[in-house]
Amino acid sequence: MRVATPSLDASGLRIALVASRFNHLISIRLLDGAREALLEHGADTDDLELFWVAGAFEIPQAARRIAETGRFDAIVTLGSVIRGGTPHFDYVCRGVTDGVREVMRTSNVPVGFGVLTTDDIDQALARAGGSDGNKGGEVALAAVEMARLVGDLDGNAAKAAGSGAVAS
Repeated sequence: MRVATPSLDASGLRIALVASRFNHLISIRLLDGAREALLEHGADTDDLELFWVAGAFEIPQAARRIAETGRFDAIVTLGSVIRGGTPHFDYVCRGVTDGVREVMRTSNVPVGFGVLTTDDIDQALARAGGSDGNKGGEVALAAVEMARLVGDLDGNAAKAAGSGAVAS
């Protein structure tokens, strides 16, 4: 059996980071975690580009347009939706989750989903560099791993097509 070994080597990858300004304190911490993880794994600061959007609900539209440019190997989405006293939380969470999933489904650009959905600010802080680590770094590395996997699969499909073999 052949095994596709995951690679976390970010060198040479162009990565877009899409971050929500709403709940800025959380977003900036997630962004710091993502940037730090990417640099530790070989990314060059010149290959990282940050796109701020108003809130988490706007992340999918920005991610879709970024994917359409063809300029990036991966996209990392960062932000937080913190439960309040109204159903607004549910609508925003569903919208951002469905929207980002649609970008992943319709483009060949891997998307790391780093939008926290928490009950309160303490849970968000714990996941943005606190006691539960930094989810920004985790999702950035997941996006790198997927970019490498997609690149390997694209390369293998091209090799198979060139040899007359049928890629499945």
